Amino acid sequence: MPSRRDVIRQLALGAPLVLLAPACRPLRPRGAPVGGMRADLVIAGGGLGGCAAALAACANGLRVILTEETDWIGGQLTAQAVPPDENRWIETIGGTASYRALREAVRARYRRDYPLTAHARTIARLNPGSGWVSRLCADPRTWLAELEALLAPQEAVGTLHILRRHRVVAADVQGDRVRALRARSLETGRDVVLEAPCFADATELGDLLPLTGTEYMVGAESRAQTGEPHAKDAPEPDNVQGFTVCVAMDWRPREDHTIARPAQYDRWRAQRMRSDEVAGAPLLSFDDPDSRPIGFDPVARKGFWSYRRIVDRDLFTPGSAGGAFDQDCTIVNWIQNDYAWGSLTDGTAADAAQHLEAARQLSLSLLYWLQVECPRPDGGQGWRGLRLRPDVVGTADGLAKAPYIREGRRILAEATVLEQHVTLEGRMADTGASQEAARAYPWPDSVGIGHYSMDLHVSTRGDRGRYGDTLPFQIPLGALLPRRMENLLPACKNLGVTHLTNGCYRLHPIEWNVGEAVGHLVAVARRHGTTPRAVRHTPALLADYQRQLVTGGIPLAWPDPLPPG
Repeated sequence: MPSRRDVIRQLALGAPLVLLAPACRPLRPRGAPVGGMRADLVIAGGGLGGCAAALAACANGLRVILTEETDWIGGQLTAQAVPPDENRWIETIGGTASYRALREAVRARYRRDYPLTAHARTIARLNPGSGWVSRLCADPRTWLAELEALLAPQEAVGTLHILRRHRVVAADVQGDRVRALRARSLETGRDVVLEAPCFADATELGDLLPLTGTEYMVGAESRAQTGEPHAKDAPEPDNVQGFTVCVAMDWRPREDHTIARPAQYDRWRAQRMRSDEVAGAPLLSFDDPDSRPIGFDPVARKGFWSYRRIVDRDLFTPGSAGGAFDQDCTIVNWIQNDYAWGSLTDGTAADAAQHLEAARQLSLSLLYWLQVECPRPDGGQGWRGLRLRPDVVGTADGLAKAPYIREGRRILAEATVLEQHVTLEGRMADTGASQEAARAYPWPDSVGIGHYSMDLHVSTRGDRGRYGDTLPFQIPLGALLPRRMENLLPACKNLGVTHLTNGCYRLHPIEWNVGEAVGHLVAVARRHGTTPRAVRHTPALLADYQRQLVTGGIPLAWPDPLPPG
């Protein structure tokens, strides 16, 4: 492995980041008991992309093995406890048919199993939490139940095998192909070798890329590398968006649920905002210019309290379920607990563990500050009735099972989505079109659609901001194909995007679309006895693949004109 200094030097010279070697360790160490399994497709990572890839592959008759480090599949929606960030057309045309079906299944479960009021049951586009970050803010456990229900039939007939609480720790690579992965049980320590003709990386950080020696980029590129107007003067491989350990909490007036003072509370109480634009503002406060007009008030049920709220008490029958829904419940995923003081990518295991614990301490410190020190509108301090909800996130401490990762490793792809492809300003400059006529770059090899602002949370170098309005865009097949590796595909946020365009390609429905497209791609390649790369470069195969996507409910282009959102 090259040293971190060598890697930074490579990038400073404009060279691609290439990490090799660990993949070549023997998968069957001498004397170690190792089992084996084989499938048509092995997927590492059971988040949204991994689940969608598995469903699509199984629907095409493939046998699939899916690994997941936690005991909850679903990633952002479940183990990370992040209500979906979506585009304003998501209810009708803004995602794949299967993603919209998942959303409707969640609503149907609420109507069937939850004590909604008579009025709430009549709301066609029910939003159980009335959160304003999304049109469907729901309990992570409900998302989990519907995802499990989707996958259960395939598990029952044996076409899908899910290895929960397993982490991929090594890979066997020969030339430009992955031959097998070795996954380790986090409970027993036992290893299992997973063999397949094709593999997908749906991990949150792109874990398979260094393990397999697949070329990738991490951090911020330079303008010389991408030509992006807002790219850096020089590459910054250590500059990634912060991650967040989410917290679930409710409000119990006249009760005291103050937690023990967190071990790192003094550190975070004294910490100033990481972002240069608000340098000097306390982190544990609402003094940030973006936060001040929002505020926080669980009594008036305003501001950040309702931002990612997953239970709106007004939608539930009072006194039902032992009063479980008599008070709101919300998810804490705010700028105040975005951790930007280190990365989980490409450091040592000890570094990652240290940063993860610090992020957990930050979230607990924010809660403690809200309970005991936060200024109240009535002039008092703190809301001691704020209560952790471990049951909502399935943990003992009330913190999400896994951190919400916004940015990890990204493949060096055949096609890389740049700022110029998706921003209004960039397209107007490239095409000479007016603001009204400007459209995102039309990818002929489109495998889906998406839209979100190019929104980058505070980064490890203190950057934060939006870099121009984005246009409804497409997902190119070329962004799913590594430049060299033939049988490893990205199925999460690790596709061919840049540090900047990751900001608009990292959201829930887009990750689902990427995974679903990968599942279909592997099936088409297997059916024709060829490689995923050949599908893109053979017109008849590409046409066949795109027809299959459309038939499967995956739109390849946005309608023009767009309907109201």
